[in-house]
Amino acid sequence: MSLLTPPRTLAAPGCRALLPGLMKDHRRIVLVRGGSAHWAEDLARALSAFAAVEIILHHGEPKDSDVTGALARLRPFGAEAVVAVGGGSVLDLGKALAALLPGDGALMDHLEVVGRGLPLTQPPLPLYALPTTAGTGAEATKNAVIDVTAHRRKVSLRDPRLLPRVALLDAALTIGTPWPVTLAAGMDAVTQLVEPALSRNATPATDALCLPAIRPAMAALLRLEQGEDPAARDTLLRAAHLSGIALANAGLGAVHGFAGVLGGLTGAPHGAICARLLPPVLEANRAAMAEAGLSLARFDAVEREICAAFDSPGRAAALLRGFIDRYALPRLGAMGLAEAQLDEVVEQAQAASSMKPNPVTLSPAQLRAVLAEAL
Repeated sequence: MSLLTPPRTLAAPGCRALLPGLMKDHRRIVLVRGGSAHWAEDLARALSAFAAVEIILHHGEPKDSDVTGALARLRPFGAEAVVAVGGGSVLDLGKALAALLPGDGALMDHLEVVGRGLPLTQPPLPLYALPTTAGTGAEATKNAVIDVTAHRRKVSLRDPRLLPRVALLDAALTIGTPWPVTLAAGMDAVTQLVEPALSRNATPATDALCLPAIRPAMAALLRLEQGEDPAARDTLLRAAHLSGIALANAGLGAVHGFAGVLGGLTGAPHGAICARLLPPVLEANRAAMAEAGLSLARFDAVEREICAAFDSPGRAAALLRGFIDRYALPRLGAMGLAEAQLDEVVEQAQAASSMKPNPVTLSPAQLRAVLAEAL
């Protein structure tokens, strides 16, 4: 049994102040930042005291054109390290640049599914990651998710060496995140704890990460529903980080098998897609596992943790559905999915790498029923 994790993780309010000291041996640094991370300007000044710094300001989920444009600008710079400060999309762009800057290959050479899927020819640059939202756990994963617009698909650039050298979890950076973003990102983190826990690739190590984290993560999200809570922010950020480690080692499932396809097709936020799909996927998996005569012990353990967070008996899927419905989280139809596209989405999702670890193989009809329920 093995467990891939970032070589070093720091988790404490204010730990972002340690970053310049950690990077003092680098003389040419790329800083990838999101628009809301205003304190990153102070970070850029601190790094500029000992290094040349090139800044990439990024909004939204990274498209292939964002990556290729940044590569063209940055390759002459001769970067020695990359620091990414922002939400999961910013971290994904930072990881893609860290992977591709040392070589001369094109992005499509290395993307899975729609690209050539070739291994990297050079080791990635050292990456330092500071998440400002609690959701994707991208600071702990070995892939960068890129939206390939020509194919209308979100796919990954994947390599175990893409794990950041240092992940800094400073929950103070997440305080003040608007509730709709907190909700979508938090539900992504919960989903990324649930799916590895149910994965056919689960191990004792990933179980130890996921199962104890599901209840605190969901409870923290429920507390943040009531208003700002620094302790809940810290709990949710740590849970998102654990979810990233878990998915990097055990994989995901049908929710994320669909999410990459739907994200590329509709442009809807990843976390919102996951939130809307998690309840019907849980229901479909439970029914299919029971029909196949598979043990439901693992499923029951996960469900108990979700229900305990709500302090309510019943089915986890119903509790989660009621929670997201309270805030009128858009259904897939409102996100841009048409009924006529369901069969196309099912076909593409079946080929997605995230679909493979689902605890039971869902038939096309079962997958279509999941989409129809969330439509």
